[in-house]
Amino acid sequence: MRKIATLNKISAAGLSRFTDEYTVMDDMDAAEGILVRSHDMRNMTFSNNLLAIARAGAGVNNIPVGRCSEEGIVVFNTPGANANAVKELAISAMLLAARNLPDALDWMKTLTDDVAREVEKGKSRFAGSEIRGKTLGIIGLGAIGVLVANTAEKLGMKVIGHDPFITVHAAHELSNKIAMVTDMDEMLPRCDYLSIHVPSIESTKDMIDKSRFARMKKGVCFLNFSRDNLVNQEDLLDAIRAGVVKKYITDFPNDGLLGEEGVICLPHLGASTEEAEEVCAVMAVNQMMDYLENGNITNSVNFPSANMGHFDHTTAVARVCILNKNIPAMLRKITSVFENINISDMINKSKGDFACTIIDIDSEIDDEELKQLLAFEGIIAVRIIR
Repeated sequence: MRKIATLNKISAAGLSRFTDEYTVMDDMDAAEGILVRSHDMRNMTFSNNLLAIARAGAGVNNIPVGRCSEEGIVVFNTPGANANAVKELAISAMLLAARNLPDALDWMKTLTDDVAREVEKGKSRFAGSEIRGKTLGIIGLGAIGVLVANTAEKLGMKVIGHDPFITVHAAHELSNKIAMVTDMDEMLPRCDYLSIHVPSIESTKDMIDKSRFARMKKGVCFLNFSRDNLVNQEDLLDAIRAGVVKKYITDFPNDGLLGEEGVICLPHLGASTEEAEEVCAVMAVNQMMDYLENGNITNSVNFPSANMGHFDHTTAVARVCILNKNIPAMLRKITSVFENINISDMINKSKGDFACTIIDIDSEIDDEELKQLLAFEGIIAVRIIR
């Protein structure tokens, strides 16, 4: 029986994918796999039983990915699964800001008598603007950024995109009416609205800082539905008080933002739709099961994608799954162990500092003896599937 633990509530649509060979439990130490959404795992200690962590969402800054890599724990995410939900929220937030709806709604709650007369007398203070014809700048054109860009263009906005690392798939999905710039600083002065959609990694921390705010058009509305640490908060508040940023709409509230004039905080609702939670959960569970049963790796953030298909017991005796450091001569060392073992199929993939090798064999072997033969420097983990 394979044991799976969950952190946070995982949609039943995903959990129902598990077959009778699996049991979902609370015991983290006994689990081979952990499903997680937003729970902070960075200070958790992992048992030797743990083989994989699947995040039902895109961001993995709540998971100690580096430590997992060293311990041979494959970390999966579900890129694109919640993209439509975040896109719809970002577009909604832009409209909220354009029409001053949060302030208008708050004011409506204060009215008690002769509401119709008070509305006619006071509504002019909330007059906003239309987004049609305005310029929207998109920083980051991954799954979400592309959807936001395409939708805004269909709503009549002029859209400019910036992403030096745009993938071929994203470029294909992006409307050909959207202008691209290689220099973000060139785009900033042209934008009435600005929306950021990049991952939270060391190189993107505080990427929007004092120097970037200084280049923005005065009165810009800035949307952040990616991560809070992409924006230097002190510089942001200075830009709001100086009138550079008219509205800052974020899905990542904190004590320093709540109550600030010009800031609209949402309670981290980006992926909080029934549809997105179901899609994320199904993706996470499918990837987890494929890895545990077949050794295949799809959408891992720390190990390379590798797929040998379904492990067929009728054509192979065992499947050997090896996680290792991506260093010279590793594949030669690994295959030398199999000199007297017949290999029926094999795949080797690398990604950054790490690699994986999957080998199907049709000769009988002693599992522990094979693991001992593979216990040389650079090998992180060996698993044998039968």
